[in-house]
Amino acid sequence: MIPAENFLTRSLRAFPDGQAVARILSAAVNAVDPGEAVRRFVHRDGATLTVAGQAYDLSGFRRICLLGIGKASVGMSEALAGILGGQLSEGLVVTKHVPASPPASFRVVPGGHPIPDENSLEAGEKTRELLSGLGPQDLLVCLISGGGSALVTSPVDSVSLADLQALTGLLLACGADIQESNALRRRLDRLKGGGVVRLANGATVVSLILSDVIGNPLEAIASGPTAPDPTTGAVAIAILEKYLLDQKAPASILKNLQSLPETPKPGDPAFEKVQNVLVGSNLQAAQAALRQAQEEGFNPYLLRTDLQGEAREAAFELATSLRQAHRTATPVPAPGCIVVGGETTVTLHGNGKGGRNTELALAAVSELADFPGVLLATLATDGEDGSTDAAGAVVTGESHHYAAGLGLHAGDFLARNDSYTYFAQLEDLLKPGPTGTNVNDLVFMITF
Repeated sequence: MIPAENFLTRSLRAFPDGQAVARILSAAVNAVDPGEAVRRFVHRDGATLTVAGQAYDLSGFRRICLLGIGKASVGMSEALAGILGGQLSEGLVVTKHVPASPPASFRVVPGGHPIPDENSLEAGEKTRELLSGLGPQDLLVCLISGGGSALVTSPVDSVSLADLQALTGLLLACGADIQESNALRRRLDRLKGGGVVRLANGATVVSLILSDVIGNPLEAIASGPTAPDPTTGAVAIAILEKYLLDQKAPASILKNLQSLPETPKPGDPAFEKVQNVLVGSNLQAAQAALRQAQEEGFNPYLLRTDLQGEAREAAFELATSLRQAHRTATPVPAPGCIVVGGETTVTLHGNGKGGRNTELALAAVSELADFPGVLLATLATDGEDGSTDAAGAVVTGESHHYAAGLGLHAGDFLARNDSYTYFAQLEDLLKPGPTGTNVNDLVFMITF
């Protein structure tokens, strides 16, 4: 559990009810604790394992194996291993942060994120080794969460790790959203787009999925290792062309997109023995934040959970809504807590340091300048914004002038995508540490 104190920044310490705001942020993250998410849906009574109402007779399986992929996979896997007890035959978990004292009931190995690396490649090989030992008499339980697309990779023939790294870098820089990026990854990786199911040799597959994608499409979460792929090669090529990447990406990428056979689609017989269960989402975190806000004396309001698009454009929209809420008491009167969920993107123009959450906050600084009684906080629920150790940032009506007193001007930092540096000097970066979960991003808009 992440304590509220971990969310305190300079502005939250100084702002009216800043401690309460920190408790709201903490409640949002803790509501999507990965272990609790699994325990809500999975129960065992003797040899009967029940998953979201579907029963499995464990005594009827030769082996019961666990495969965890993603930022929340350790917590999810610990919960499942506790439920299975001595019934678990073997387990492999791939995550970004390997615990100092890994659980004894399964192996934990690192992967690279947000760019796949040699660890990701090795994790892919270990995953295929685990799957190769399975057969129709076995049960495979998968624990899937965000970040899995980069953490584990097994590229198709003639596509190298360097090719995937180049493509991933291009997608991150051009502003492509996660569904677009993962539509390409599903075509180029043996484990994605239902690949785990295909390689499991007819084993029964149960997949517990913690969503980090807007709308919770199963094929997009960690690129859908246990889900059918509704997109086609033509769609993947169109995404490259949309962002003018067909001439920038390695030649092997386009060649394979044009020549590879289609991935398995919805209705494919390969998924007859697969149960995919969504166990947590952005909405769950947002609702927990609203409940805590009400307990703290705020008037809560959920504005939306489908925020997308360029971070700086979203900042203008949200700052406008926040100013209006303060002026007109719409949609709720002060003190108000308006929550927004989703995931924005950033098109890189400079070489600064930051992520989509701190970029959104930076773009909101000038929009909220000299506007008293408001606060905006952005939060990546995994505790890390892009490749940084910040989860987001806090902006108030006085942030602009405080920064100017330090010789900092938001526009200059925005031009070079250097949001992390800006908020570090304001001491307003949110740094709760890695949370062990991942359900997209949240924005909190507070009126006093």
